[in-house]
Amino acid sequence: MRLARPARLARPARLAAAAALAGSVLAVSPAPASAEPTVAHYSSQVVNDGADVYYPSDAQGELPVALLMQGAQVHRMHYAAYARAVASYGFVVVVPNHKRLVFFDQDYYPSQKMPAEAIGWMDDENANSSSPLAGKIDTDTLVLLGHSFGGAAALGVAEESCGIPFCTTLGYSLPSEVKAASLFGTNNKSPLFGNSASMDNQIPVQLVQGTVDGVALPADAETSYTKLENGPKQIVRVAGANHYGITNAQNPAGADPDASAQPISQAASIATSARWAALFLKAQLGDAAAADYVFSTGDASDNGVTVTSQTS
Repeated sequence: MRLARPARLARPARLAAAAALAGSVLAVSPAPASAEPTVAHYSSQVVNDGADVYYPSDAQGELPVALLMQGAQVHRMHYAAYARAVASYGFVVVVPNHKRLVFFDQDYYPSQKMPAEAIGWMDDENANSSSPLAGKIDTDTLVLLGHSFGGAAALGVAEESCGIPFCTTLGYSLPSEVKAASLFGTNNKSPLFGNSASMDNQIPVQLVQGTVDGVALPADAETSYTKLENGPKQIVRVAGANHYGITNAQNPAGADPDASAQPISQAASIATSARWAALFLKAQLGDAAAADYVFSTGDASDNGVTVTSQTS
């Protein structure tokens, strides 16, 4: 049973509010490599989690923040290339190392409290005169990136539901700052509870799925996509990518390996996945050029993907 929650804006009103943010968001469309902005990096702290922060150093105006929720047992350093790629489209990408105890294992396991912690970090960092991002953060806007276990935790955030092991409280409230999610190698199939009948997602969700993923199976992503009740929603199938298509290298140390080999290069899987994730998120923040790409022209022009979308 879902606990009663305070009254909130109806979903169409919330999506309209997200679109109204367009004026504060950088307009983005796929650009030549020579036009890509320089991405800077520094280390920070999100509550008790050490974090890497990536941002376009020459961006003008306030930037939305993308919280990257890592895969199980994957250190944040393994997402550097992907985080830089997403940041180049006009995001501050924050990658915390969220370490906690899950089923007697103390390791990197994201939880649903991370978005609220990231929002606190956004406020503090924006007000910190010594930060490279002082006065440059759109503190009303947080989007989610997720990988595997972290993506599953983000699905709980999107659905405003609470389930073990991603959420350990009696209920969960979706922060109003969270606007959309793009999740790689993610589905809602749980070894404890099986598949839920449906997912009443309160924000737009994109699933990015490698076609040769041997850990989070493509069929499970397809099933999860059909169970997302609300649009905009999208599934992007990246040809030849496996479960670690967004990490710096295959089978990062400490994580369970994917026995399914990836026939495309790591650079290609990262670039493709980051492009579709960034532009989907930009589209949900009101960027018309990004929306045109992800919902109209991108599938035909990108030979590395096949895409299914629902825009409303």
